[in-house]
This record gives sequence, structure tokens and C-alpha cells, in this order.
Amino acid sequence: MPEQLIFEKSHPGRRGQTFPANHNDFDLNRLLPKDHQRKTDLELPEISENELMRHYTRLSHESYGVDEGFYPLGSCTMKYNPKINEDVARFPGFSDIHPLQPEESVQGALKLLYDLERILAEISGMAQVTLQPVAGAQGEMVGMLIARAYHEKQGRQRKHVIIPDSAHGTNPASAHLAGYTIKTVHSTPEGIIDVDDLRKVVDSDTAALMLTNPNTLGLFERGIGEIVQIVHDAGALLYFDGANLNALLGLTRPGDMACDIMHFNLHKTFSTPHGGGGPGAGPVGVCEKLIPFLPAPRVEKDAERYFLRQDFPASIGRVHSFYGNFGILVRAYTYIRRLGAEGLSEISRNTIINANYLKKQLETLYDIPMHRPCMHEFILSAKNLKTQGIGAWDIAKRLIDYGFYPPTVNFPLIIPEALMIEAPESESRETLDTFAEALFQIRKEVDENPQVLKDAPQSQKLGRLNEVLAARQLNVRYENKK
Repeated sequence: MPEQLIFEKSHPGRRGQTFPANHNDFDLNRLLPKDHQRKTDLELPEISENELMRHYTRLSHESYGVDEGFYPLGSCTMKYNPKINEDVARFPGFSDIHPLQPEESVQGALKLLYDLERILAEISGMAQVTLQPVAGAQGEMVGMLIARAYHEKQGRQRKHVIIPDSAHGTNPASAHLAGYTIKTVHSTPEGIIDVDDLRKVVDSDTAALMLTNPNTLGLFERGIGEIVQIVHDAGALLYFDGANLNALLGLTRPGDMACDIMHFNLHKTFSTPHGGGGPGAGPVGVCEKLIPFLPAPRVEKDAERYFLRQDFPASIGRVHSFYGNFGILVRAYTYIRRLGAEGLSEISRNTIINANYLKKQLETLYDIPMHRPCMHEFILSAKNLKTQGIGAWDIAKRLIDYGFYPPTVNFPLIIPEALMIEAPESESRETLDTFAEALFQIRKEVDENPQVLKDAPQSQKLGRLNEVLAARQLNVRYENKK
């Protein structure tokens, strides 16, 4: 039986908590104006404490999490979150402070922010970093707003941003929100940017190229030097989407590739919690000439103290209340400091080894569109299974029955029936072997009993859902029909 809603478990008069009666001199009107007070009772479920605990514990067991198993989720770098990060973020000196405290009373927190900015700048090769953006997508938008401010300062009204056909979906959205139209540059059959096509679409109206490197096919853009030259010769900026930075740590730096702006995904690369709508962090780094446009306030220091400085005339302004999601920044700082330079480079070496090891195991049973060695992720395609009525979606759903979270499906869009697989450095060889064996068994099922894939998942309380209908007719409102 599916778990009931908490409201369906409610019975009048049941309590999990009791509160003392109001004091006689308590006057709600002194604390809250009458026009802000509720006119009707708040309809909360009435349930005992033990039933409340059991309900949410049972629900938690139905959720798949990174503490439970492997996420081969290409493009998302779903690595394990070390618990030391959580412990440090809960230190009273970090968790019990308030952003409106006097700066003199939070010098340790300001020092951490100041140091983290410079650590990220060193890792990336950028000149300076802001920690304010609270998601990778917001970091993209901040980067595009910086690009706009820069071009306007130069007296140029650039009109469009160029985005590869294999880009993350947030790239065109971010550029559009910053007021730009989008032009597409196509990929070659080898899966990298077609430099000849780039020359055709770059012109005097180009504001920037938004480039992911390694790209969403898991391939390093070998023509990066020529790409940068084409973009810069047109007076445009190169934006580096840092979503796949996990493959570059200690090996190369976006700043050394002459990129002008980049964002970091702390949840992907530096092991802070991922998903669920937040909290998040998407710091942005810039080259020297773009520093004046960074958001304010900025953490600075003099001989005596750390402080927040506001007076930057060319700044695009504040992009988040206070200074971003501080607890997430503490987690990333802890992760980086614990590993050090040598540990960070081992991250990338191991994730590249993991991806190529897994790719080699699967290449005889599934179509692999790109045969050159990959970086941190790779693409399988189920297009050769269409004659048997099976697509990438069916394989993904069947993996749930084998105990695995499915890979990213049908992305990037330029690969038909794509399964995008990433194996972070935190996963063991045994885990990868077990995952590969599951895909071997599923491939056998395609030939022997394809219907079992069409009926998957069968191990869950709910089977194959109509996800298109759910997205188009979203209804999360509870209606009390008693």
C-alpha cells in the first residue's frame, strides 16, 4: 500500500506536542497587527508523535540518496558528500552567527569567505571570484550580466550569445534573461565544436560564447586555442560553464585557456549537498578586466580586519541577500582544505579513470557514439535497440529494479536515445562492476524478454508513471473531503 498523506492520517484530538497556556497579560495585537492575523484556524494534521515519526521515516526509506547508492547521473557529478563537511558547517562559530552581526564579531566567517574566493581563483586560474550566486544557473546569469555591463562600458551594444548544440539547457535561458538572443554553433561528427561553423556565426554583434569544457559528451574541446582566438578577435567574451570542472582539477585551468568568465558548481565539484531546490552555491570567477563589474558587497581586508565593501561604481550590484549561502560555502572550503592540491588532482584523475573503465566494459553491448577516450562522463545510445521496441527511457526505468538510480536520459539532444553516464571518483571499482553487470543483464533482457523493460520499474510501490501528464497537469493541493 502506498503511504497515506499526513492529512489522511489525521484524527481530531490527537497531539504530538502540547504547549503551555497563554499568560494573562499576553496581547497578540502588540506583536502582530490585526490585519496580519489569520481569520480562520490553521488546518494542520492532528497526529501523535510516534505516528508522525514513523510516517516520515517510512517516506525517507522510499527516497534514493547518495548515502544509499551510486548516482551515474551524467552532467550532474553526484559524488558522495563527506560527513566531515557537515560537522564543520555545524561548528557554533559558523552555524550560530547572524549576517547582521557587527563585522568585528564575525571575523572568522569573513576570513573563510575571503580565503575561499582566493582558493577558487587559484584552482580556476581566474583573477577574482564572487561567492554570492546561490546556484550554477544563477552564476550563469550573473556571468551574462557582467558581460553585458562590460560591453556597455565599452560603448558596444552586443545582441547575441553563441551556445553549442550540446550545451546545458540553462545556458540559453541565462543568456536570454540577460537580454540576449541565442545563436547555435554545431558540433562535428566527433562531438566537439565545429570551428568552421563558429567562424560563420561570430560577428560584431556577438557578446559571448558560452562553452562547456569538457563538453556534455564528456569530450575535451581540443580546438580551445582556436576557439578563444575567434571569439576574442570579434571583441566577444568566452564564458566557461564550470559544470564539468570535476575533470580538470589540478590538470588544467579555465583561466589558462584564456576564458573571461566562469561559474563553479560547488555541489558538483566540491561535494556540497546537491538537489532538492537548494541551498546551493554557484560562485563566478572573472579575468582581470572584468573585476570592476563583480557583484557587491565584496570581502576585503586591511592590516587589522576583514570587512564588506560596497563602493564599486561599475558593479552589477547585489545578486543575493547578504553574501550567498554561507553554510554551503563552509562545506566546500572544508572539502578543498582537507584534500589539498594533490588530493584535488587525484579527484580528476580518478574520475577520468572510472569513466573510461566503465565505458570500455559496455562498448560491446551498447552503441557508443564517440569512440575517443572520454573525460569524466560518456554517452551510450540505445538507438540500435529501437527495432526491438526499446529506448533509453526503458533501460533507465529497468535500472531502478536493479537498485541503481538511472543515468541522465535523452541528453544531450544531439545524440538519439542517449544515456549519459558519469562515475565520480568517490565510487569504487566494485560498484562500477556491479553497475556494468546490471546493464549486461538488461541488454540480455532486451533480446529475451523486452516486455520486462516496458513494465519497469516493478520493484517500487508505483510503476511507470505518466510523467508528461504530471508535468502538464501539476496538482499538489490537498483537498480535505471529510
